[in-house]
Amino acid sequence: MPRINRWWILKPVVFLACAVPIVWLLFDTFTGHLSANPLEDIRDRTGIWTLRFLVITLSVTPLRRISGWSSLIRFRRMLGLFGFFYGFVHLATYVWLDQYFDFNAIFKDMFLTRPFIITGFISFLLLLPLAITSTRKWIVRLGGSRWQMLHRLIYLSTAAGVLHYYWRVKADIQRPLGYALFLMILLAFRGWHALQHRRSQSAAEMKAVS
Repeated sequence: MPRINRWWILKPVVFLACAVPIVWLLFDTFTGHLSANPLEDIRDRTGIWTLRFLVITLSVTPLRRISGWSSLIRFRRMLGLFGFFYGFVHLATYVWLDQYFDFNAIFKDMFLTRPFIITGFISFLLLLPLAITSTRKWIVRLGGSRWQMLHRLIYLSTAAGVLHYYWRVKADIQRPLGYALFLMILLAFRGWHALQHRRSQSAAEMKAVS
């Protein structure tokens, strides 16, 4: 009896789970379940899910190392691309539905009226090269080390997204501070793991010399 590849089941399940927020948003939009300001609802919900997916993507490697389940890495690209997708919808909602592609108004809005938009725009721009180079062919073209270095931009993108969220909410800052704390924990874990890796390499080199 042929063995069933579990990834044929798990990957579609994870994909469908990642699509739930956008499907839910579309359902609420077309059934009239949004608030009196539907445009703001769409912006807020796509924005928060962008940040959530970025944080979830960054959590994959620490969870893989802690749990020992190396197969978790198979989901990281999908999660990151969903983060980019929700970020694109978030930005498109602002540029298209809010400003109607009036780039003069967008410029004034960014630099004079609502400067928090700048950090959101920077966050999205940092995600662009990551989305473009997310395929295996790009890993081969860039080389593993350069590809990994480029994809560390996700930390900067997430940090810019947290700052964007913090400046956006103004008064109720508990949630953005929570995301900021979680990001700091992820960065601390990465730094600790890098330090441990260097120590093990140094120990191995000393043994080889002796």
